[in-house]
Amino acid sequence: MPHITIKMLKGRTEEQKKTAAEKLAAALTEAIGCNPTHISVSVEDFTPEEWQEQYRIEVAENQNLVLTPDYDPKDVLKK
Repeated sequence: MPHITIKMLKGRTEEQKKTAAEKLAAALTEAIGCNPTHISVSVEDFTPEEWQEQYRIEVAENQNLVLTPDYDPKDVLKK
């Protein structure tokens, strides 16, 4: 343990997802000194419409949030 979940908009390749997971795992290993073989990473893809509800749950109402983004989730609907 730890486990990292990446939630992002659909459209990235499997290679991009794997690269992101590897780099996040390496950064976490450096930051907290955990064993790299204990880290797991999952990736969940969302449409812009699906992200609206996920943003509410995962960001807006999340009391455990440590890093807050600076964007309006409705902006992703315009792309």
